[in-house]
Amino acid sequence: MTQQVEGKRVAILATHGFEESELAVPKAKLQQQGIVVHVVSPEAKGIRAWAESDWGDTYGVDVALKDASEHDYHALVLPGGLFNPDALRLDEAALAFVRAFFQAGKPVAAICHAPWILINADVVSGRKLTSYPSVAQDLRNAGAEWVDQQVVVDNGLVTSRKPDDLDIFCHKLVEEIGEGRHAKHA
Repeated sequence: MTQQVEGKRVAILATHGFEESELAVPKAKLQQQGIVVHVVSPEAKGIRAWAESDWGDTYGVDVALKDASEHDYHALVLPGGLFNPDALRLDEAALAFVRAFFQAGKPVAAICHAPWILINADVVSGRKLTSYPSVAQDLRNAGAEWVDQQVVVDNGLVTSRKPDDLDIFCHKLVEEIGEGRHAKHA
């Protein structure tokens, strides 16, 4: 698997209030596979994590969202938390960035509350997903099939429920990056 993914590039789209483990763990696991990972954000400088019950560390931003292009990456990761996806789902530039990955058939991974972003990007109808339980009805209302599983893979879209699912989430994400583009992703 490492030979298939080494040197590939992945964007992690986040802003203030992302759940710290949901950015830090995928970033580290992808880098261990030789994947180049960039934190992309509407914020040009650092973004502050939410660490379970209080503010966490500040993470550097590699690429400002206004300068980012789906063409520069093989996959996209959307960490959850409450504040992060709630802000990004109202940011048209963030939604356009997400839509571009779907239109190109590239793997997208979303965990916890991050499917809120997918709902507002209008890319969940007809798909099978999981999320944090409080997002389930929102997904159903948007036309998705919601299931309570650690990880769900639907034609290049990887979703998980919470930080406890990060190991399998990251494993499936690496598999999807190895597979590359999916013909019927949009």
